[in-house]
Amino acid sequence: MKSSRMRAKTDNAETATTLLVALTGKASPAKAVEGDEPVFAYIASLPQPQRRVAERIDALAAKTIPDLQRAVKWGMAYYGVGGGWCFSSGAFLGHVKLMFICGTEINPEPPVTPVGMGKSTRGVELASVDDLDERQAASWMKQAAAMPFIGGKKR
Repeated sequence: MKSSRMRAKTDNAETATTLLVALTGKASPAKAVEGDEPVFAYIASLPQPQRRVAERIDALAAKTIPDLQRAVKWGMAYYGVGGGWCFSSGAFLGHVKLMFICGTEINPEPPVTPVGMGKSTRGVELASVDDLDERQAASWMKQAAAMPFIGGKKR
């Protein structure tokens, strides 16, 4: 599968960052980059319908979480607060995964246990925008933001 390459802009300076579209189910070798612009570039690099789903998740996160922080890590968009990461959104073949790092601690617990994401991670797989229950996702985002992880350790 071909990968898309985008130029991402950081807060301090423009940096060439290769953002691979992670549609194979494998993590992208793209370097971790914090900031809004790398996430916007990652989302823009996605094919439809994954791009539309990722745009909706990003907009919902921005509307729901005050002082939202963004980054691209392991070929996915990560969202957090206060220096800790709460949830991620990654595009795969046929769907987008919205994953909550402390998913076993939020209520109701999201139904999907993603492979290779840690024992407590839970989420949902979204094939289209119509699959996104915005009220439920916003509730999960708020709960996840109350318990962000920093460096893999709970705050």
